[in-house]
Amino acid sequence: MGRVGVLLLNLGGPERLEDVRPFLFNLFSDPEIIRLPIKGLQKPLAWLISTLRASKSQENYRQIGGGSPLLKITEAQATALQQRLKEMGREVSVYIGMRYWNPFTEEAIERIKRDHIKKLVILPLYPQFSISTSGSSFRVLEEMWQDDPYLRLTEYTLIPSWYDHPTYLSAMADLIARELEQCPNPDQVHIFFSAHGVPQSYVEEAGDPYQRQIEECTRAIMRTLNRPNQYTLAYQSRVGPVEWLKPYTEDALKELGEQGIKHLLVVPISFVSEHIETLQEIDIEYREVAEEAGIEHFQRVPALNTHPMFIESLSQLVVKSLEEKPTTFEQITHPKANMKMYPQERWEWGMTTAAEVWNGRLAMIGFLAIIIELITGQGPLHFVGLL
Repeated sequence: MGRVGVLLLNLGGPERLEDVRPFLFNLFSDPEIIRLPIKGLQKPLAWLISTLRASKSQENYRQIGGGSPLLKITEAQATALQQRLKEMGREVSVYIGMRYWNPFTEEAIERIKRDHIKKLVILPLYPQFSISTSGSSFRVLEEMWQDDPYLRLTEYTLIPSWYDHPTYLSAMADLIARELEQCPNPDQVHIFFSAHGVPQSYVEEAGDPYQRQIEECTRAIMRTLNRPNQYTLAYQSRVGPVEWLKPYTEDALKELGEQGIKHLLVVPISFVSEHIETLQEIDIEYREVAEEAGIEHFQRVPALNTHPMFIESLSQLVVKSLEEKPTTFEQITHPKANMKMYPQERWEWGMTTAAEVWNGRLAMIGFLAIIIELITGQGPLHFVGLL
């Protein structure tokens, strides 16, 4: 078989405050995050958004210590996985490839080539598949395989998703059970699953299985947990001027508050590592929303990180993939070239998410207007002497 490697894929995150703006630029340059009808505007728009959002995002990272812990946690996961595979009799080298920050996927592939890996298991650290997460990383790798003769000689297999793997489900149920045991009335605690959102068009037009997998995963975790608690599923972290999966987390929290829910246990279902969306968005922003809605007790289940059952599930996935017929890039869901933008949502005043969506639309219009004015040399900015 030759040397075997495992490539763990993840989002990446800025480790220092000065990394935030370039990280955001890389993120919004990805057409799987924001799709534009004119490809040439992708990077200029990414520059505009990253510049406008940098200050707010830096403040968010400042609240969690000045940078993302994602890389350190992923490195710990890689070390634990390699050790567990060794205990199972598998000599495997584990690599890390981040999509939007160091170490980039391209860097990981260079190390894999340098180490003369002959067979590679590509394992995204996203339990559920989405075009915008695993799919985006697969797209980059697919292009590399097409362009690099050396890589075409490297046997590979993909693990597109693993949301229904029994050991992963047991790990999630174990984390939830531990938190419930600390509550005075554990059966009365409402379990709140918060998943990262994706644009609705990905599901309805491109056939992205993400929503179905998230819903199935949530039900499977509750079956594995085997407790009578009521639960809710909602979606967080939407960006851009399109409709995303609903219900939105902030809206669902307000609705639960109106229903008289007092004790909430939040489960970050689509995240396996602590990062900005768990430590800041959930722990700080959504906690404030919940408290304002009348929810008195707000707890969160920690991310899996290096939970032994989670590492065991990853090792089982790797071993199984090495023994089965390979899964190739051609078998993965790809986005359509021109997915339409979905209908605008109603306007809301203030610093709300809906207002930010509208602000995104206005920023797009303003950006296009500036581009046109720069090209034509005529317009209001030239009139007042700003250009």
